[in-house]
Amino acid sequence: MSTGTLSRRDFLRAGGITGAALCLGFSFSSDGKEAKVIVAADADRQAIEMNAWIKIDADGKVTLVDHRAEMGQGSYQSVPQIIAEELEVDLKDIQVIFAQGDPKKYGGQITGGSSTVRDSYKKLLKLSATAREVLIAAAAAKWQVAATACYAQAGHVINRSSGKKFHYGELVAAASKLPAPQNIVLKKRSDYKLIGKPLHRKDTPLKTNGAAVFGLDKKLPGMLYAVVERNPRFRGKVKSFDAVAAKKVAGVKDVFTVKMEVFNTIREGVAVVATSTWAAMQGRKALKVVWDDSGFEHINIADIYTRQQQELKKEGISFKKQGDPDSALAQAANALDVVYQTPYQAHSAMEPLNCIAHYQKDKVEIWGPIQAPDWVQGNISQKFGVPIDNVRVNMTFLGGGFGRKAFLDYPYEATMISKHIGGPVQVVWSREDDTTQGPYRAGVSYRAQGAITNGEISAVKFRMAGQNIDHWSNPKRGVANDSTTEGFLAPYFASIKNISFADVPFEIPIPNMWWRSVYASTNGFAYESFMNELAHQAGKDPLAFRRVYLKDDRCQKLIDKMEEISGYKDRKKGDGFGVAITECFGTTVGQVVKVSRENGGKIKIDKVWAVVDCGWYVNPDIIQAQVEGSVLMALGAATMHEITFKEGVAEQQNFYNYPMPRINDMPQVIVHVIDNDADAGGVGEPGLPPFAPALTEAIFDLTGKRIRKLPFDMANV
Repeated sequence: MSTGTLSRRDFLRAGGITGAALCLGFSFSSDGKEAKVIVAADADRQAIEMNAWIKIDADGKVTLVDHRAEMGQGSYQSVPQIIAEELEVDLKDIQVIFAQGDPKKYGGQITGGSSTVRDSYKKLLKLSATAREVLIAAAAAKWQVAATACYAQAGHVINRSSGKKFHYGELVAAASKLPAPQNIVLKKRSDYKLIGKPLHRKDTPLKTNGAAVFGLDKKLPGMLYAVVERNPRFRGKVKSFDAVAAKKVAGVKDVFTVKMEVFNTIREGVAVVATSTWAAMQGRKALKVVWDDSGFEHINIADIYTRQQQELKKEGISFKKQGDPDSALAQAANALDVVYQTPYQAHSAMEPLNCIAHYQKDKVEIWGPIQAPDWVQGNISQKFGVPIDNVRVNMTFLGGGFGRKAFLDYPYEATMISKHIGGPVQVVWSREDDTTQGPYRAGVSYRAQGAITNGEISAVKFRMAGQNIDHWSNPKRGVANDSTTEGFLAPYFASIKNISFADVPFEIPIPNMWWRSVYASTNGFAYESFMNELAHQAGKDPLAFRRVYLKDDRCQKLIDKMEEISGYKDRKKGDGFGVAITECFGTTVGQVVKVSRENGGKIKIDKVWAVVDCGWYVNPDIIQAQVEGSVLMALGAATMHEITFKEGVAEQQNFYNYPMPRINDMPQVIVHVIDNDADAGGVGEPGLPPFAPALTEAIFDLTGKRIRKLPFDMANV
């Protein structure tokens, strides 16, 4: 299975235009909202820009162009699994190649927001079903029978009456000349043979035998290697540097200053270019750099949270409000008023950032672990004045991303260095670079106020104070963070009369950006922890309490399943059970966490039960893996690591002081996926937000201690 890339021209040349293969893709309307399936021959004859998705060659081999990155979330399996279902082929007969960045051909290519399946599955089903029907039509014409007299199975078209069959490869020449039918009937879910099944992933063999090409594996003729000594304080500048010792290191070719765009700000550093990564790193160690850190604040972590809590005394910018929560709170006899705090986090993908760039005056080519190839293409075109069609962005496999590899800074920096040296270069970030430079998930503080009257919620009022990602990329002063309610379930708004959310603007010179599940990862802790506290204030069980306010049918069934698989109703008070339910990216996840004390007194997580309602789904094994990974990442963020700052410098450098969970920290995670006919939601991120509030509620149930600040030490609760 190839993991290379293929341009549209090469795809068409190898395929439908010569009649040697059948190529199908989409032709988008001018506004990009409608997609029409079209065969390559028609696209060429009509001069229509077609994005190439499927090619079937004369041997019956199917090539699929995956428009999204594979960073562990499973697109390399789920997309072929969708295609194989309606196309009626064996998965082993499908090879996958990564698309180059090009929104005109593929639409949005950002692998983020858990969007790969939910944004594309209907189009992919239609595309593959169209390919099947074109092949059936070609076979029917050969047999001179009606298309309804034929059916497709296992890469063949079969004549119902005679039992004769054609292999797909025998039909592609004729099929490539036929127009694509537009009124395709898709299978019922009950008829699926592949979708919904826990099939083994196609990328697992590649990743275990070393065949998968990650960013660091890619090599170009004549390529040099670079590392950059960047200012440890964001917004700092290079005052001067001494490269005499660095240039004496064997293999070092050049040393020069470089500026990298980070949102609307510049990060400065000194690049060391050499014949190997090792030589570049040794040259970097020998550098002597004097930094200019004047003109901006050098902030400490304690100051950040002190300021946030002061800011929470303000009303902030209203994001959503219904009823009159202020009056209800003022009239309440026992209103709750508490503050929750969540920490700054690094992304810490196992594969640190890296990127290859080759700048050649009127064209640029990029290779690397990139989550948003279309964004990179547009950014490089704009910043370097190169026509967008002359910017090629090639995706490799990603060793994790979590949002960091959707950012534009590292491809931009690699292109700057390539332009300076006049040749291809691979820029490599060390783990220390990755940990100390950011951008980070922002630490956020929340003020939660609520009142219980006659055993029911009479009002809730939330305020959040934390950095707004939009204020870096597209300043919107005076406008609330549009993720203020992210993670909070919509049915609450239908059942709580008085409710409000506000964003209290908070800005400091530390770069922040997306992190797995984005603001739901912090919002979820505050909002669901508060729901647990309100339940206790009302004298109700936390899960039964939620059932009252989450009245829609899907939430009720999710709660039913949470109770069923965890044995929640049979527990006793003080057994150490906690619950939380959050929603993001179209998927609702409820979790039950069970904890106990070990002999030494340390809190131990016994088991986690997760119920996932993601609507239409492809592969339950992938969902299981993504929920397990989300729980592990949430566990680390809640109990083990955080980024702190001293005088504007990140204090953590590597895993020795930013520790990751180990295998013996991982609890057993039981995942149940609810079957329904709703539209697909995401699965890569929604399993993370409910874990921390469920864990802290379980600890409260066991110990009576309420935890409102993350991270906390499990050994000292």
